[in-house]
Amino acid sequence: MATTKWALDPTHSELQFKVKHLMITTVTGSIKSFSAELNAEGDDFTNAAISFSGDISSIDTGNTDRDNHLKSGDFFEAEKYPTINFTSNSVEKDGDDYIVKGDLTIKDVTKAVKLNAEFGGIATDPWGNTKAGFTLSGKINRTEFGLTWNAALETGGVMVSEEVKILGELQFVKQA
Repeated sequence: MATTKWALDPTHSELQFKVKHLMITTVTGSIKSFSAELNAEGDDFTNAAISFSGDISSIDTGNTDRDNHLKSGDFFEAEKYPTINFTSNSVEKDGDDYIVKGDLTIKDVTKAVKLNAEFGGIATDPWGNTKAGFTLSGKINRTEFGLTWNAALETGGVMVSEEVKILGELQFVKQA
């Protein structure tokens, strides 16, 4: 069977991250500008090849000061490391969904990660485009990627948790 290329539909996709602040609430941010490509055998995504690139300068948490801090040397160093990248190593079927394993690179540090991809299905839009939808979720430890800034709290604990949750709503368009 021939390989089918699926391109990200950026107008119907989003990528978010969530991290605990002061250990009592969760702050949500997003990467507004990113691209992804999926190559699969037809409409079966088992063993698909997936690549992703996100623009660090597009980080948006709804607070300009916090966004600038995240882009600074304390965190992502956006000027030196302008993108985060992911390349899959394996995609395995898990019921109706998929387990995606691959290499995530942040600040030139590459680590193996595992993501869950809930398969939303395949549909044809009113213009005849075939689309596939996925809800992505996973967790990483930010300090493993050199994102180590933090501050101790007088009451114990730290300002920013090490665990970062990754959430995505991704829609892909089948290419002719």
